[in-house]
Amino acid sequence: MDYKKTTADLTTTTRDLRNLDGKTGNIYESIAIISKRANQISAEMKEELTNKLAEFASNTDNLEEIFENREQIEISKYYERLPKPSLIAIQEFFDDKIYYRNPIVEDTTNK
Repeated sequence: MDYKKTTADLTTTTRDLRNLDGKTGNIYESIAIISKRANQISAEMKEELTNKLAEFASNTDNLEEIFENREQIEISKYYERLPKPSLIAIQEFFDDKIYYRNPIVEDTTNK
């Protein structure tokens, strides 16, 4: 996922809780959906960052030699400036970009 193109806020903002339950009918279900998506985004971002930083890893471990790599610092700063995964997940939820389903509700409607 390209996190540069997200329209999520960079800082936390106050949300009206009545807007969260409009799509699911239950505020707790909405929060659970958002939290699961935030965990997915966080895992994706962590894996991507780890892969990028692995390029700079040195094979020798010497306490006396500490290398400061400018590219590595820039990559770290870029990821620090991105919106938090929870803010991205909230924006995706409000933009209807998250697919979710409730298997319990589907089972009762099929009977």
